[in-house]
Amino acid sequence: MADPLIEIKDVHKVYRDSDPPVNALNGVDLSIEKNEFVCVVGPSGCGKTTLLNIIAGLESFDDGRVQMNGEDIIGPGPDRGVIFQQYALFPWMTVQRNIEYGMKFLRHENGAKYSRPEKKELAGYYIKMVNLEGFENAYPKALSGGMKQRVAIARGYAVNPKVLLMDEPFGALDAQTRAQLQEELLLTWEKEQKTCFFITHDVDEAVLLATRVIIMSARPGRIIDEVNIDLPYPRNQATKLVPEFIKHRNYIWDTVYKLYLEVRK
Repeated sequence: MADPLIEIKDVHKVYRDSDPPVNALNGVDLSIEKNEFVCVVGPSGCGKTTLLNIIAGLESFDDGRVQMNGEDIIGPGPDRGVIFQQYALFPWMTVQRNIEYGMKFLRHENGAKYSRPEKKELAGYYIKMVNLEGFENAYPKALSGGMKQRVAIARGYAVNPKVLLMDEPFGALDAQTRAQLQEELLLTWEKEQKTCFFITHDVDEAVLLATRVIIMSARPGRIIDEVNIDLPYPRNQATKLVPEFIKHRNYIWDTVYKLYLEVRK
């Protein structure tokens, strides 16, 4: 893979403040290209979230190298937008203000900050993108779970990151809302062409969204397989009925379930 956006080489991570210490990652190697949609699956505790947090610059690691555009990742940055399962919205801010919040880090090419009208216009664009027009002045307490996650996704896009890091963003939603947001996310990804690194426990979700699915082993986490999902876009819930989808789903599910059984031994 030539000139990847993100390059992870032989990364190790041990949580030494636990008793006994927890060996979370054991020699992870992964390259992610620009505009890829990578989904990561594996048994609980395999280090998926740890890996995402390391890419985000939210956690340190013990050995190895993590780079973005050839530069070492040493902390958080606006080039990486993070979206969690919990929406992390500010309850005292409206939808508009929540989306504008991260824009304080945005700069024009000449280094000037975005003006208030510019931030309002940009936030409006992403509010429209996630189908929340009419809710600009609503507070989070007035929104459903799906609407809150739309705000979080809009906020993630609004800072114009090179990569979106998404940690089970739909995991707490009901099945119908989850299916709707999956399709909306795919449409947004195709339009915006942002690299996505997406963690999920749902194999169907991974196959539906991803250009490539990464399978991690049980703790200590390492990558044991990569599956290229060669299904054409656009995709929707009907894609799950396609024989190629079923083939990928069955293979990944069987692999992950065997890993789960090994953990239970």
